[in-house]
Amino acid sequence: MKAQPRNRIASSAKKVWRINASLYMLLAVIAAGVVTYFQDAWSIPDLVLYIGWGVIIAALFFFIWLLPAVRWKRWRYEVFEQEIYIQSGIFIVTQTIIPMIRVQHVDTEQGPILKKFGLATVSVSTAATTHQIPALALEEALELRDRIGVLARVEEEDV
Repeated sequence: MKAQPRNRIASSAKKVWRINASLYMLLAVIAAGVVTYFQDAWSIPDLVLYIGWGVIIAALFFFIWLLPAVRWKRWRYEVFEQEIYIQSGIFIVTQTIIPMIRVQHVDTEQGPILKKFGLATVSVSTAATTHQIPALALEEALELRDRIGVLARVEEEDV
């Protein structure tokens, strides 16, 4: 088994993931608010309402606070001359090795939230799938994209 990759993604990735989770959880809170508002009209027992709000509060803690911290801790990557090594996962940790010879193209992506924090995601595409290294500092992401592009071209020329 290979050693754990050395490079981590930016620590501000946790903030980005928390903002994204907050936006999604806002929908759940709005839905629970609508149910609460129409509780009497829809004949919903108080106990069901309390359980529902308890689940939402637990989900808020889990998805906004706990999950981004664990996700950041697990995310690692390393680029070698012959391969890209990515480790990700929360409960099940996945270690992926992408041979440079299989890389077809490399992109950087930056949505509005990533842009606000000066971050970008590097996407590495092969014939079969696309792998992402999320939430890198923009300069680091651009350098990584260029480095992988050069290494992938070198591999193609060698074949």
